[in-house]
Amino acid sequence: MSRRTVIAAVDGSAESLAAAAWAAREARLRGLPLHLLHARQDRSPLFSPALAGGIGTASDGTTMTRHGAEHVLAETADRLGERHPDLDVSVDQVIGRPAEVLLSATEQAEVLVMGSRGLGVLGGFLAGSVSTPVIARAERPVVVVRPGGRVEDGAGGGPASSQYLDVVLGLDLSRPCDELISYAFEAATARAAGLRVVHGWTAPAVFDHDPAAADPGHRVARGLREASALTDVLRPWRGAFPQVEVTEQCVVGRAAHHLVDASSNASLLVVGRRIRRAPFVTHVGPVTHAVLHHAAAPVAVVPHL
Repeated sequence: MSRRTVIAAVDGSAESLAAAAWAAREARLRGLPLHLLHARQDRSPLFSPALAGGIGTASDGTTMTRHGAEHVLAETADRLGERHPDLDVSVDQVIGRPAEVLLSATEQAEVLVMGSRGLGVLGGFLAGSVSTPVIARAERPVVVVRPGGRVEDGAGGGPASSQYLDVVLGLDLSRPCDELISYAFEAATARAAGLRVVHGWTAPAVFDHDPAAADPGHRVARGLREASALTDVLRPWRGAFPQVEVTEQCVVGRAAHHLVDASSNASLLVVGRRIRRAPFVTHVGPVTHAVLHHAAAPVAVVPHL
């Protein structure tokens, strides 16, 4: 793959097929090719006759033969090609540990798309032992999609204008990184959609050492400062993307709760994750962890320093 692609991890499960369908729409929006990838981990003893067919793990925990995986990939590619005839679709099977295969693939990915059952359970070979390290260690954006969640408007392939709900960005003003903000603005631009930026802040407890915490005016002043800081951070991005209608929301309380609520009326929820290069890291942060489990919309996790 000589240029970046949209990669969808496919294992035959309903979750992965939903991810592939979403990935196809994303590839069309971004004018990029789509690559369907199946990771097949050989669990047979060395020199076993079972190696002749090759095995992989299917969504129900049973094994999938090499030819079965090929059939799933070909069938998925054909279905997406019929729906999006102008889309460049390729397929591939790779033998290896699924998490390592997917992490390696992200080096060539504009975005990696994975399927989820929601509420903390990722399906098929995308079970927690695979999905968690991929999301936690990938240095390219990873989008998690689940069947039965919100289907993006515009899915029929018509003109994008006025067909997509807002993109929602969760932004921590202590780390307003360019990668995260850029991804959200680009996603909104591709969809001709609005962008809602949600920043959550916590009011000091009355019993804290600050006596001003008991003064209602203190909370109002703090809210105004937070809103002003959010406006300042977004000002250059508004200038760079004048076509995107931006709504700023400064909310009091846990950011994850507000973002999950916002996802019920969004085409995409974008959150960040700090890059940690330790080999066995699985931490994604409390806000990202919460929205991955409970958001109604697809969730894009964007790594940043």
